[in-house]
Amino acid sequence: MNKNLTLVYPRCEDALRTKRLFALLDEVLEPYEVEMVDTLEAFHSLQNRRIIFAIPLGISGINLEYCRFLKRMRTNPSFFEGSVGGIIIDGESELYTKSVARGLMFTANKAGCAFPGRAMVEGTKDLLNYNIQAMRLETDNLTAYHISAKEMVIRVMTYQPLRKKKANILVLHASNHGTSNTVNLWNMVRESLTQCDITEISLRNGTIQDCSGCPYRMCMHFSEKSSCYYGGVIAQEVYPAVLACDAMVVLAPNYNDALSANITAFINRLTALFRTNQFYCKSLFAMVVSGYSGGDIVAEQLISALSMNKTFRLPPRFSMVETANDPESIFKVAGIRERAAVFADEMMEALVAANTGE
Repeated sequence: MNKNLTLVYPRCEDALRTKRLFALLDEVLEPYEVEMVDTLEAFHSLQNRRIIFAIPLGISGINLEYCRFLKRMRTNPSFFEGSVGGIIIDGESELYTKSVARGLMFTANKAGCAFPGRAMVEGTKDLLNYNIQAMRLETDNLTAYHISAKEMVIRVMTYQPLRKKKANILVLHASNHGTSNTVNLWNMVRESLTQCDITEISLRNGTIQDCSGCPYRMCMHFSEKSSCYYGGVIAQEVYPAVLACDAMVVLAPNYNDALSANITAFINRLTALFRTNQFYCKSLFAMVVSGYSGGDIVAEQLISALSMNKTFRLPPRFSMVETANDPESIFKVAGIRERAAVFADEMMEALVAANTGE
């Protein structure tokens, strides 16, 4: 395992506010050869690196040096080409940590950075988000925070592409094939995909039921059978397809700056399967089409729900985010077919072996 690691740490001058984060970093990064980047002057293109982003937020949720870093990342589409990253966010509030983290992950991913599943660790003010984990580990919340960070760094350092001679791709949507710009965008991407077995499942079935929060023991009982108490298309068709796939593509039109109800229900119901099956070896891709704006918000929701939470890995540039309103207007977007072909090529790069020897 490569021991060289780059720590991107937007500087905060308040030693008291950064004490907890520095103590964590001292412990979890001790085994590695660490290069620290803590000023904008030193923050230049970081390609083919293993990177830990460590962001101290304080009470306000705002780190001014980080905002400068973010501007630089967003203006260079290949800033992190070939790199693999993980994120540690530490704050003095119960708010802001996850929203900052998923915005950072979206931005870095668009600039070429891959992320393993569950590549974000957050420390909120009182570490109440570690209550359950601390109980399971029979330790205190601070120790659970350190353990989570240490495990995440190992995932970053050991991450490797998982390519096969032929990739199994699952496509989930809840759109009308006749009018959906999102489905039409996917069809353009699909035209350029080769060496793939593709399964498409519609979640438009009106009987799809959202998760109702069954008691833990009941959920585990059905999870052990790769099923769910509520059954239906989710348990009968979607669960087996998720287990079989190498990558999942979610077609996610932007409805009021949020995922559609059926896509949300699927993610919630996925918890039952996730209890006994984690998805670190499966990649996530997304097609997001907005009528007006806000596609990044929907893509970030998928990042937090399916990668940070459900452990799907994010290949570089996992999402294609476009704007199209009227039916079939996606075909009139300038350069759309060329971008669809590029996105398909990047999917193939992430999933398919260049030769049978890989």
